Amino acid sequence: MKTSNEVLAARAEAVARGVSHVTSVVCDRAQNAEIWDLEGRRYIDFAAGIAVCNTGHNHPDVKAAVIGQLDRFTHTSFNVAMYPQYVELAQRLNALVPGSSPRKTILVSTGAEAVENAVKVARVATGRSAVIAFSAGFHGRTMMTMALTGKVTPYKAGFGPFPAEVFHARFPDETVGITVEDSIASIHDIFHEDVDPARVAAIIIEPVQGEGGFNIASVELLQALRKLCDDHGILLIIDEIQTGFGRTGAYFAHARAGIEADIITMAKGIAGGYPLAAVTGRADLMDASPIGGLGGTYAGSPVACAAALAVLDVIEREGLCARAEAIGQTIEARLIDLRQRSRKGVIGDIRRLGAMVAMELCSAEAPHAADAALTRALIAEAQKQGLILISCGTKGNVLRFLMPLTIPDAHLEEGLAILEQSLATLDVLTPRLANAS
Repeated sequence: MKTSNEVLAARAEAVARGVSHVTSVVCDRAQNAEIWDLEGRRYIDFAAGIAVCNTGHNHPDVKAAVIGQLDRFTHTSFNVAMYPQYVELAQRLNALVPGSSPRKTILVSTGAEAVENAVKVARVATGRSAVIAFSAGFHGRTMMTMALTGKVTPYKAGFGPFPAEVFHARFPDETVGITVEDSIASIHDIFHEDVDPARVAAIIIEPVQGEGGFNIASVELLQALRKLCDDHGILLIIDEIQTGFGRTGAYFAHARAGIEADIITMAKGIAGGYPLAAVTGRADLMDASPIGGLGGTYAGSPVACAAALAVLDVIEREGLCARAEAIGQTIEARLIDLRQRSRKGVIGDIRRLGAMVAMELCSAEAPHAADAALTRALIAEAQKQGLILISCGTKGNVLRFLMPLTIPDAHLEEGLAILEQSLATLDVLTPRLANAS
């Protein structure tokens, strides 16, 4: 068997440079919230494949469902020979999304593909072409989704030009004084300066910005967007790709606002690690496309559908929505304690919705200034000590916590203890208090 260093060396020769990796961990096997590398080193996983393995790595029920499907068939293409798993999953998603309108669903393979199809549906249903997204938002790496994404480096730099008629409103940010009112006003500025609202097909928003830094869309903002869309005949697309399937303490994060989205995009946690994504929307909108306008060869893989049905069962049976809230409270309390014990201003804002938690790292020399170098150093130090962490944020200084929702309390505590020790090693905690801990 190759060593991790041999794989890393081969990766440098064989894999395109543009494919990033946050850690140098080379996985050999994983179970729930633990990963072992090729040398047998064990890591607590606070990333869950970027919020994909909400039900943990290799959950026995998901594994059994996949094996059962493999024994029957792996692929026919739903466009050629249908299978019941696709239809059953569509039915369950239609019933789960917030709202009372009749719903229909299409299944695809990736989050970006889901967003692309949501835009297609919005355009064909409204006869309009423009789309409004938000600063710091992330929606994927395809051409349309890059256009929607509100972060240039590394996602958009050098890849343009992008599709036309995509505009960006300001996402609220209290740290720089952008209020909900300012955000809505920026949409009206777009209407006055860039595009007639009668040409806007949809507004798309993440209820918690994932790559953007775990910036939380307030209930006030989501409700204001619903009203604005209703006033102008615009469709509201909610991107629940990173927030969905229990991560924020509910199946879908926008449920807390009491609004009904016209279209919802889903992926990541939907199938426990198997490639699957979905678009669920009002039935009249989803039926606007001509036959053959939606779909794809691998869209809605029967293996991934079987996994997704098992994931939904696990979320319900194991109470993972409530578990997410409990995990989030534990992390938030520990991070607040660490901030109180840190060198002044180094640990900045802490944000949380359910188990979707973020901590900003700032410069000790310039309070409130992003410290991306310290963030990278902390991720590297945590890896040395046996913890996998990942970052986000437009300035690269936000640690995001995305452990499986099935993580045992002992492993959660172990990971938080490694985080604390890593901060102490990097001299973030004051010496006296760090020694006392």
